[in-house]
Amino acid sequence: MLRKIDCVMIRVDDVAAAARYYERVFGLLLQWSGDDAIGLRFPDSDAEIVLHRDDDIPGPVEVYYLVDDVIAAVDAAVSQGCEFLTPPFDITVGKCAVIRDPFGVRLCLLDLTKGLRPLNLAPDAAQGSDQ
Repeated sequence: MLRKIDCVMIRVDDVAAAARYYERVFGLLLQWSGDDAIGLRFPDSDAEIVLHRDDDIPGPVEVYYLVDDVIAAVDAAVSQGCEFLTPPFDITVGKCAVIRDPFGVRLCLLDLTKGLRPLNLAPDAAQGSDQ
């Protein structure tokens, strides 16, 4: 059911400054910006680090696993002993949910049922101008 690690979501106070830092220090590549977030791709992978400042996202650092369909994946996981922490909700690219396995591990799931995010790099995102 888990296809791959889609992204690591990291909450920061200054998204643009953090993006510049992650580009310069860690060699990540600017992929997209929007919704008060910036996606940075690893050079050898399509996985991303997403820097954001959304307090509604469950934790300060979370790994998000890609699944084909969040609702089906959550239903299957719950039938096998997982519990809902955050029921499925809409996100820009599809749906997301957070479950906990019987061992106490949080799993954040997302799907791309609305399609990939466009590469909408704002001209000021790479230069660090926050809105």
